[in-house]
Amino acid sequence: MQRRQTTPTHVGNIIIGGGEPIKVQSMTTTNTNDTAACVAQAKRIISAGGELVRLTTQGRREAENMANISAALKAEGIMTPLVADVHFNANVADIAALHCEKVRVNPGNYVDPARTFKKLEYTDEEYAAELQKIEERFVPFLNICKEHKTAVRIGVNHGSLSDRIMSRYGDTPAGIVESCMEFLRICKREQFNDVVLSIKASNTVVMVTSVRLLVEAMDKEDMHYPLHLGVTEAGEGEDGRIKSAVGIGALLTEGIGDTIRVSLSEEPECEIPVARKLIQRPTPTLPVREGDASVAPHTVARWIEDDVLYIALNEEDPEDVKLYAAMYAGSPLIDGKAHELVIYNKGELFDDSRIDPLKVVETPSLTGRAGVGLCVSLSILQAARVRFTKTEYISCPGCGRTLYDLQGTIARIKAAVAEAATDDKRFATLKIGIMGCIVNGPGEMADADYGYVGAGPNKISLYKGKECVEKAIPEAEAVEKLISFIKADIK
Repeated sequence: MQRRQTTPTHVGNIIIGGGEPIKVQSMTTTNTNDTAACVAQAKRIISAGGELVRLTTQGRREAENMANISAALKAEGIMTPLVADVHFNANVADIAALHCEKVRVNPGNYVDPARTFKKLEYTDEEYAAELQKIEERFVPFLNICKEHKTAVRIGVNHGSLSDRIMSRYGDTPAGIVESCMEFLRICKREQFNDVVLSIKASNTVVMVTSVRLLVEAMDKEDMHYPLHLGVTEAGEGEDGRIKSAVGIGALLTEGIGDTIRVSLSEEPECEIPVARKLIQRPTPTLPVREGDASVAPHTVARWIEDDVLYIALNEEDPEDVKLYAAMYAGSPLIDGKAHELVIYNKGELFDDSRIDPLKVVETPSLTGRAGVGLCVSLSILQAARVRFTKTEYISCPGCGRTLYDLQGTIARIKAAVAEAATDDKRFATLKIGIMGCIVNGPGEMADADYGYVGAGPNKISLYKGKECVEKAIPEAEAVEKLISFIKADIK
């Protein structure tokens, strides 16, 4: 499909949109006050192929230190644009705009207070007054950005919609889109054009549906700004890659997307090769029939028969088969056009979701053949929210806000859940959120049954859905308490 045409956004020495190649970015996990650590990690991201590097700026000190990080990179001849990530404090965005090539603001907490999940009531006049408050604060920021040639990313997260938006639109894609459009209309009125938009969610259906609606909304108002794509809190390992490929891939195959980030709970440089593969995806070819699933090298065919989606690939690396099958399965599965998935590679059966998942033997095998290793078709169906056959982990990639050992904790929780599931099979169908901090934590808990959220240095709060059930537990005790709470609750 032909790529959607967008207006160009200038971010330092690169252009996003305007027909330019799709850009790839990642985000540091280091403390933004630690200049040396941030520079070292940024260089690893850049060496891996990252074209933008985002850093969290949760306060004035972090925003001001972006100047030192930028200067250190430029002293080594590295001109890669830096992006400041701002939440909860509009004044920090003003400072960051002086030192970075782009500033990300979150409409859910830029002027609106942090969400409390309370149902608020507004008259039309009161609602209009709230929008006026946003404009009065946002326009001075845009003026700073104009003066310093700083781009802006309006980045909406499903997990951090404001109580105000939720009160009028509910927890819906329409509300997610309106949260973005409120800020975008101000940009248009102020003739500020260096804008990139993003809508992210851990739920691929919500993410894809919302981005499609945003494109429709922009077209109706004659806006054509470039889009950044990502599935937030996708997780790690194979599941994180498949979930990202389903969501991002669905939109890329529809011609939508100008820059992407694959958010993995791993070292940030590990995200770049995955994103590159999504951009360099196989060429679609004419559909084939089940009796002849052979296609040319690095091409893909997909077709639907009797509620089964068939995907035929020709790839050398089994990991590429998994990634590209997830990518090209995204749209039809999310749209409900099929509910089973069969994958072929090099003309032979690679994987078949119609097998009984209880008969799948979990091994480290990369062959992906049905009955050997973890059935990738079932993982893709789960990522597309079609069919759930195993525990799902909604885990953030971490950033400078993360308040504990994220990767180590994910491993401990997975091991504890796997052990508990041997005695209680209900563990195998749970969704568990593992969040580094409160920015999206409680909000994304809405899509999880239970949550583990950083509440302070080495302190953890536990959630059931959006409800905090235990606050500020010492990290050393938190995993055991999470498992104990789940066991008691599901009984």
